[in-house]
Amino acid sequence: MKFAKLALFATAMTIAPVAANAQDVGATVMGNDDAPIGTVTANEGGVVTVDTGKHSAPLPANLLAEREGQWTVNATKAQIDGMMDAQVAQAQAAADAQAAAEAEAAAKLAAALVVGNAVITADAQPLGSITELDEANVVVSNDEVGLVTLPRGFFALDAEDQLVARANLADIVAAVQGG
Repeated sequence: MKFAKLALFATAMTIAPVAANAQDVGATVMGNDDAPIGTVTANEGGVVTVDTGKHSAPLPANLLAEREGQWTVNATKAQIDGMMDAQVAQAQAAADAQAAAEAEAAAKLAAALVVGNAVITADAQPLGSITELDEANVVVSNDEVGLVTLPRGFFALDAEDQLVARANLADIVAAVQGG
């Protein structure tokens, strides 16, 4: 008898359609105001991406619930778009701040790369002073080995805004002397 019930249950399960999952691509997600928020475009790693028409909003899958046969989230489209707008603005502000910091650092370095300025090495040893420079290279006069030509990209400013060649003195001297 148990076998018959189990067989009947298995047959019923194979015949009954499986309900659509909110994580299925193409499913519509409704807001708590009963208005559509958007359509599921992806489901990866417990995050359901919903296209709101304005943003691709990543929502944790566990926030989606089935209510009266529709998949819902406890927010409105306007709330989700507003949260995404804030995240986009925050990311843009961070990118702008990073770009401004990089531009400021590049300007400070360019201002330091002038004839006569002293250069130290990465191990804080004096290398010499700049005697000439062009778009690609900087020439530094060193008492031990004479003129040292290094590419512009080889220079940086340290925490005290001193001009630094990005190698230690022994390596620079060895390279100039062919070693």
